[in-house]
Amino acid sequence: MSLDEAASRVAEHLSRQEYVEVYAHHDADGIAAGAILCTALFRRGIRFRLRVLHRLSAASISPGSPVLLCDMGSGLEDLPTGVMVVDHHLPRYSGDLQVNPRLAGIDADRELSSAGTAYIVAQKLGDNRDLSGLVMLGILGDGQQIAGKNREIFNDAVAEAVITPGKGCLLPGRDLHERLLCSTHPYLHQISGDEVAVADLIESATRDASIGMEDLLSLIVLRISPFAPAATMESLYGDRYSLEREVLPEAHTLSAIVDACGKCGRGGLAASLCFRSAEGLNDAWETALGHRLQVIRALRFALEKPDRGGFFTVEETSVASDLADTLARDTLIEAPVMVVAKTGDLCHISIRSNGPHDIRLGDAAHQAAIQCGGFGGGHTMRAGATVNCARLDEFREAFGRIVAA
Repeated sequence: MSLDEAASRVAEHLSRQEYVEVYAHHDADGIAAGAILCTALFRRGIRFRLRVLHRLSAASISPGSPVLLCDMGSGLEDLPTGVMVVDHHLPRYSGDLQVNPRLAGIDADRELSSAGTAYIVAQKLGDNRDLSGLVMLGILGDGQQIAGKNREIFNDAVAEAVITPGKGCLLPGRDLHERLLCSTHPYLHQISGDEVAVADLIESATRDASIGMEDLLSLIVLRISPFAPAATMESLYGDRYSLEREVLPEAHTLSAIVDACGKCGRGGLAASLCFRSAEGLNDAWETALGHRLQVIRALRFALEKPDRGGFFTVEETSVASDLADTLARDTLIEAPVMVVAKTGDLCHISIRSNGPHDIRLGDAAHQAAIQCGGFGGGHTMRAGATVNCARLDEFREAFGRIVAA
């Protein structure tokens, strides 16, 4: 079945409902996907409840109500019949009401996010072209490219004046001080989290009471180059996108804030921004600021005693995913990175790779977790798993065997 046919089938099923329970993953892509579809439902007069979650089990789904899962669900094999899934993770769910670009042969790691997939479904529900700007949250949040289906959506959004492309510094923040101090994507070695270093950089780049951006970027590159790959330095400046219909027009900034709020357990606040409410904007900024500083503290601690095997532990579950992303993306660690956060008896594991493998990490995490009585899944180079802490070493050994096989 083509992606278009799958989207039409789910949209037709949604249009027959009076009320839908919507669950969205707690990152920028998942929250944007949920907001896109909830807005489309609202415009059709269909009531909904949106919940933003870190993870979901089949047993936690409300019985008797139509259920729509956004950026989650494809990796669950035991979902009840009739659950609707709009996702781009490696699929194991075999239900009829599923829209996943991977099932249509599309590279869902690079060319279509869950937000983009949700937008395609939303367009089947009505004219929702103004929501195409939110697709950028999935593209940026999941590190995708503007190619394939993403390119089609992007081109239409530019033609409709929903997105205006440009060039500039890509660090999110309300001012230059905050952009440098709280930079986690990318992480700026010996700058992020260091007030003295930030003040020194700004002073050094100031000429006649104005900031020389070229000078500043050059100084940053000189500072971080011994510790970071070339891609990190290249990500400081580049293509920017103004989202003309959204409450925060700068796409990188909106993506960062929505992502941070979701991972801090403030999914409702994050979703409100995607619903174009400015009421909680200041609260969202402060939440994102606190989260990013927490990630920086965890990262600096991890780098003080780097593990040659790429294994790290953190106390806060909320920072594990971002820490794994940053270690794999912005450091010179070559091995796959595994970050573990403990909650009671459970270990939540985030796995990242900065290079291709013969086996998809999401499949390897799933297989290893199943062997240890847990669950896991994800993408080709980004995966996660949850196992009992007593079986963490067993999981690591099983995962290593599967990847090396």
